[in-house]
Amino acid sequence: MSRSGASPSSSIDAVVIGRNEGARLLACLASLQGQVARIIYVDSGSRDGSVAAAQAAGAVVVELDMSQPFTAARARNAGLARVEADLVQFVDGDCEVQPGWIPAALAGLAAHPAAVVLCGRRRERHPEASLWNRLADREWDTPVGPARACGGDALMVVRALREVGGYCEDLIAGEEPELCLRLRRAGGEIWRLDAEMTLHDAAMTRFSQWWRRTQRAGHAFAEGAALHGASPERHWVAETRRAVLWGLGVPLLALLAGSFLHPLGWLILLAWPLQALRLALRWGDPAAALFAVLGKVPEALGVAGYWLNRLRGRRRGLIEYKG
Repeated sequence: MSRSGASPSSSIDAVVIGRNEGARLLACLASLQGQVARIIYVDSGSRDGSVAAAQAAGAVVVELDMSQPFTAARARNAGLARVEADLVQFVDGDCEVQPGWIPAALAGLAAHPAAVVLCGRRRERHPEASLWNRLADREWDTPVGPARACGGDALMVVRALREVGGYCEDLIAGEEPELCLRLRRAGGEIWRLDAEMTLHDAAMTRFSQWWRRTQRAGHAFAEGAALHGASPERHWVAETRRAVLWGLGVPLLALLAGSFLHPLGWLILLAWPLQALRLALRWGDPAAALFAVLGKVPEALGVAGYWLNRLRGRRRGLIEYKG
């Protein structure tokens, strides 16, 4: 895939998506001022004055038709349709772009001619506020170098995006890895740079928020595997299997063995703490290890929910964790 026309001198438009982000949106838009040619804000039914605030900040505002089912992918495509530059910086409305990111991303494009997506380090703004925020911050600390996927914040080559048809609008989660899969198939490269990119405000202060966010990940694994699991990339097949094995397989096997074979069958549940201990020794982070194992339960529920809805011929609505 060629990125002809994309160079360090190319103009950049930014696409920001959001709903009821309030002060976070204002901070996001301010962080982009002077760094991009235009800011395109796609609003999905905000009732907090976000549209007026974005207009006052000089952004081009696109109000999404909320009579259709909302997905972040649909919002990003709506913004992409208004992009006039060679490059687009996608940003979630609860994030701030770090001052040095745009120059670092342009340098990355120059250093990697086949690159069509570049991302950097996304950090949680308040990791000390809760365990759940800290876990999110750790999750985003991905390896530097060639990558398989990016998250919601990334600099992308517009021509490459349009060649593959943009984001898959039906996906309620996991739309970025699915897009990156198609971009890589077309010959593009995804790069994770060693540079500070964005500050994110997850605002997760409750266990229930973490649970729903993790359940959403399981749904994304299942839907991604259903779309591309049979391909050579085996997209998210391993993640789906791990969720089902640890989140459903272990407790179900323990229930059957302990109830119908022998009481010692309940010892199968020891697989969970043993796995957590193994991961803790590898990562040096007991809390992250514990919740990586515990998280397989909501992930498995997300997988099961996806397949149950598919068998019923239904589509799942958004799984939101904020608010």
